[in-house]
Amino acid sequence: MFISISSFIVANDMAPEVKEAFRQRPHLVDNAEGFIKLQVISPQENPNEIWLMTYWTDEESFNVWYKSHMYHDVHKGIPKGLKLVPGSVQIKRFEHICE
Repeated sequence: MFISISSFIVANDMAPEVKEAFRQRPHLVDNAEGFIKLQVISPQENPNEIWLMTYWTDEESFNVWYKSHMYHDVHKGIPKGLKLVPGSVQIKRFEHICE
């Protein structure tokens, strides 16, 4: 299994709107080849920071989705006016070892 963890920090107090957008997301990634699940979390000590953990059968499936039009389509639900802390966006790739 492959896991991608993306994180970002909301700069303009719109974290509640962003979190609600994730709760109401249209689940477009759910149909991507190799997709297993998405978890969205936020550290209690910094509620403006949001982490996305996507689980995939393999890294190639993630790469295909990441380069596809579907990747861009899922971002259409981003609240208007959202601003991120410059340099805060990170994407890390992980090999899942065990549970």
